[in-house]
Amino acid sequence: MDQFTLNLLFVGASFALYIGIAVWARAGSTSEFYAAGRGVHPVTNGMATAADWMSAASFISMAGLIAFTGYDNSSFLMGWTGGYVLLALLLAPYLRKFGKFTVSEFIGDRFYSKTARLVAVICLLVASITYVIGQMQGVGIAFGRFLEIDTTYGLLIGSCVVFAYAVFGGMKGVTYTQVAQYCVLITAYTIPAVFISLQLTGNPIPAIGMFSSTESGEPLLVKLDQIVRDLGFAEYTAAHGSTINMVLFTLSLMIGTAGLPHVIMRFFTVPKVSDARWSAGWTLVFIALLYLTAPAVGSMARLNISELMWPNGTSGEAVSVEQIESAPEYAWMATWQKTGLLDWEDKNGDGKIQYYNDANEELQAKAAANGWEGNELTKFNRDILVLANPEIASLPGWVIGLVAAGGLAAALSTAAGLLLAISSAVSHDLLKGQLTPNMSEKSELMAARLSMAAAIVVAVLLGLNPPGFAAQTVALAFGLAAASIFPALMMGIFSTRINNAGAVAGMLAGLTVTLVYIFLHKGWFFIPDTNLYTDADPLLGPIKSTSFGAIGAAVNFAVAYVVSGQTKETPQHIKDLVESVRIPRGAGAAVDGH
Repeated sequence: MDQFTLNLLFVGASFALYIGIAVWARAGSTSEFYAAGRGVHPVTNGMATAADWMSAASFISMAGLIAFTGYDNSSFLMGWTGGYVLLALLLAPYLRKFGKFTVSEFIGDRFYSKTARLVAVICLLVASITYVIGQMQGVGIAFGRFLEIDTTYGLLIGSCVVFAYAVFGGMKGVTYTQVAQYCVLITAYTIPAVFISLQLTGNPIPAIGMFSSTESGEPLLVKLDQIVRDLGFAEYTAAHGSTINMVLFTLSLMIGTAGLPHVIMRFFTVPKVSDARWSAGWTLVFIALLYLTAPAVGSMARLNISELMWPNGTSGEAVSVEQIESAPEYAWMATWQKTGLLDWEDKNGDGKIQYYNDANEELQAKAAANGWEGNELTKFNRDILVLANPEIASLPGWVIGLVAAGGLAAALSTAAGLLLAISSAVSHDLLKGQLTPNMSEKSELMAARLSMAAAIVVAVLLGLNPPGFAAQTVALAFGLAAASIFPALMMGIFSTRINNAGAVAGMLAGLTVTLVYIFLHKGWFFIPDTNLYTDADPLLGPIKSTSFGAIGAAVNFAVAYVVSGQTKETPQHIKDLVESVRIPRGAGAAVDGH
């Protein structure tokens, strides 16, 4: 059976499963559409949340960014997992106790203001739409490769699949679909990693294999450091960026995680308050299975690519054009070239494809002596690495088909969760909560489905021209959520002093300064043809746009406290509400009159 047929079988079988589950669990009420009837078990919810969370950025893009940057991009791992600790300790149980369907509804009721609810909807839509761009981008990449079509057509096909199971199933259908998607994606991620770890180190556990020795007797990371040094790149295991930027980036990812509406919504689906905390714990367990494997996938893939491009070592000759065109181990390059995400060019006509850092001063003399005219691997989109990894390592065809299904499961699961958050904000918070409060449940359910369909169209249009690699686009969304939503939730739960005026001013200030910094940093205000994948020089010291969310959050907190201090105090009934949400019933009961 050829590879294309295998891909179709794996992908087709997984899609049939997802759509079948959605039909079986179709939402029949707004409670089922928004919160799955609040009957999801914590373990089931933890698995569904992990799938909702481990998006195209985690499955497809993160290992690629780690592979080509090394240590500095470990901040993705620290930020995204650390955020769940914040979520479990500071937000999930309290928001579940409040008993609403959406984040915007909590903010509107806590800050006793329709304006606050409307501003929360705006913040949610900006962050969620930015996030969903990365997912649709991942869908296009995965479909493009495994159906051997242009990524644009892949994006359109993927959007139709999301429409089929998310629009009709709602949160109830999405929950059980995401459980199936988690099983698919974690199997698809770990099996190739185990194969490759065995090939390179003889150790079946990738996270341990990364620190083991290769056949040559050298530790894998030591060997990788030497190769990338010889090619003129920075050492893989060394820090070579700004520490301040890395800390702020990690913090932005952490508090952005805790403020993402589509993740928080999952904690409204469990029966009890204690289940919300358990759900967060189980989510961390399920996420850890992939996140402990990702660094190994990145490092082993980088080693394999470097050795493929220099089959006789960096002291020998680069791979020949003839080998790329005829040798089986290079067939993956021709396949990925069709997607437009990989390309090469024999610039000096020597029959070889030199792969090195042509900006490295030490290598420039060697390049001149050998007649090289720059890096001839002219395009290598980092988002293809995990999907291409089984082919690079010459693994069996069924593994490649499994990875195809896993990559699509990761992108589609998060896209569905985000689209559900967007549709809930429009139908429940904007229409039902603001414009047409007397809307019937049937009309609201129809509005929710129509708004999700519209959101899919918007996501596709924006996904055709994304502002970075999938994980970078997602990082921008986290920064926006960190600057706007997380501070409002924290102050709403833990401070009775913040009033409606302070909350509104804080959210608007945090969102505005972060958006302005992103647009200025990317050059979108003044340079129409800017390369979307390349940041300009940071405007504030070493701080990049993906790291600015932490500063935006600080602005949000500061503005909220200043404005609240200059305006009317929070009403007593709201203070009582906050205390009832934050302090469990019976806690702090008086003892001996105290």
